[in-house]
Amino acid sequence: MSSKPVICFGQQPCGFLPKRYLVAKIRAARRLQKEIGGEIVFFCHDSDHDPRETRIAVRHRKTDESAHLNFAFANRLQRKFSPQYLKRIPPGWHDKTVLQLPNYVDRRLIEVFKKIIAVNVADFCLEMYRAMGLLGGIRIIRSSDPAVRRAACEVPEFFVDVLFEGEIVRARHANGAFTLHEGGDAFVTLPPSEFTRDQISPTRDTRLQWMQSVVRCTHYVAGAGEKAYLRPEDAPEITFIERDAIDRHEEAYVELAP
Repeated sequence: MSSKPVICFGQQPCGFLPKRYLVAKIRAARRLQKEIGGEIVFFCHDSDHDPRETRIAVRHRKTDESAHLNFAFANRLQRKFSPQYLKRIPPGWHDKTVLQLPNYVDRRLIEVFKKIIAVNVADFCLEMYRAMGLLGGIRIIRSSDPAVRRAACEVPEFFVDVLFEGEIVRARHANGAFTLHEGGDAFVTLPPSEFTRDQISPTRDTRLQWMQSVVRCTHYVAGAGEKAYLRPEDAPEITFIERDAIDRHEEAYVELAP
């Protein structure tokens, strides 16, 4: 365990403009750092595959009506099942989104958005958050990093990135089988194949234990949703901190850091 505080928060990339609850986690981590010192770590779970994670709500600047924006994806299989670090952004999405943004954000933020160049969803999100000034001085650990995956502990429940119909998908591993959840009671069973630690990422219920074996944090800033499933007994050495309060927490954050 580090002799200095390690303040961590975790989050999937949550939209090309970050959701406000991510900003609330960052603010809580920075406030705590001012009180106790140490470093801040962003555990970026870019292995997640759910396309709903990057769908953002924005408000029209004149009418205040809500709208939803998201990335476009190369194909259906990739949209539903590829991890975010492998979801490719098709040509044309960036230019089309630039034309939509004046209804929802100011010119300065649009100019930042125009400069972001990335081929996949996770990289685009992180580059945008950096360019907005949100991640200065924060160390980022990505769950897709092969070095992180090799260093992490073994967990009983996990996903494996495997090739299926020409795309890498994030399949749930159980009893030697790989499955994709189509929704409801529908599942697709994939052919068995060999895999290594480089392909493994944790489930929701094993993420804390898996993350902590690499990050070794002393404090963790938890969101409202996380508190429903985090098991503090899996990491009794961590002091859990609630994220800062923020209104309209599910909406996109549309300001530049001062």
